[in-house]
Amino acid sequence: MGVSRLDVFYRRLLLTKLFIGGWGKPEDLKRIFEFRKIIGDREKCKTLVPKDYPVYINKTEEHTDCFVHNGYFISPLEHLVPGILPPEAVKARRSSLKNVSDLFVMGGALILESTVLLRWLEREGYWPLGMTGISMGGYMASLAVTNWPKPIPLVPCLSWSTASSVFTTGVLSRAVNWTELEKQYAVNSVYENEIIKLLEYCGADSLKMEPLKSENTLGHLLGLSGDLRMSVGQHSKVTGESDISGGLEGQRARDRGQGFLSSMISNGTSTDHLTSVHSAQHGKKTVSAKCCRPTLHLESIGFMKGVMDECTHMANFSVPVDTSLIIVVQAKEDAYIPRTGVLGLQEIWPGCEIRYLNGGHISAYLFKQKVFRQAIYDAFNRFCQKYPNLH
Repeated sequence: MGVSRLDVFYRRLLLTKLFIGGWGKPEDLKRIFEFRKIIGDREKCKTLVPKDYPVYINKTEEHTDCFVHNGYFISPLEHLVPGILPPEAVKARRSSLKNVSDLFVMGGALILESTVLLRWLEREGYWPLGMTGISMGGYMASLAVTNWPKPIPLVPCLSWSTASSVFTTGVLSRAVNWTELEKQYAVNSVYENEIIKLLEYCGADSLKMEPLKSENTLGHLLGLSGDLRMSVGQHSKVTGESDISGGLEGQRARDRGQGFLSSMISNGTSTDHLTSVHSAQHGKKTVSAKCCRPTLHLESIGFMKGVMDECTHMANFSVPVDTSLIIVVQAKEDAYIPRTGVLGLQEIWPGCEIRYLNGGHISAYLFKQKVFRQAIYDAFNRFCQKYPNLH
């Protein structure tokens, strides 16, 4: 799969950083993982949002072809997981991605909030209803539909099956504040010793499935291509890593064992540093250990992939009621949403249609809106033909 040069160039023009606050509070991640098990099962969610959940409309504007409603409602997530939402998001508004955990909170909130809106629209007599969005909006629309108990048109544009590839191998991975993430991962052992044990997703594209035998194997498994794969290899060499073998958990086991210490000795590492590493293995991480840990960057990437797949992979959520009403629009050379090494939506949602566009993420957004609209028309037409009496 080629990569759009425009996508890469456009990303380089932006100086914004993602996850500047780090991973998020460990206790928040634990609560999110537990809640994901509930929100990922449509049957378990039937009673989470009452059918008469209150929506407050402050103002309604009538236009020739539509009504514009201004209002608000309290996010159901605030009732179900108190305190997990930032104050500005309690009234169903989005917050910025300061922490990695914010993305997971956003997804859980949006699933429930979409249910509120869809049920309100039904009460108001609107029909047919459907969901669509572009990029992250397309992904969030997909999440919402997995939880809706009825057939509904879905048109996710420029999104795919998981966010793990977006932040580990796509061009956005360069905007991630890896320095802060690596520091927190090294200093706070709860990420490595507790949270990693809560990760259950183990699909065909999971790091747990196959051992990593070389830098190139890691690059290919993570979906890295070209310069991104090279950058990971270069980072490994700079930090003094001489061998990568075993999966994510096997890598950690090696780091704790004699084999890893022997490898460091062969690389000329001082015995003082070996002592600090040995102390770190027994829960006494020191500044020296965290700064000189050779595999820290790759471990952080692996941990990112693990938590992202756990909370964002579509395989962890219910399959939409009628996948024939789904039309996915994707760009062939999308550098923001890598598909290499990632389980495809057509495998997770058998029966859905995938429409590919030439070009990348940015060019598709700028010049292919007509294609997006056509997909929406087609999905709604299918619904009306198949379910003319479903109100």
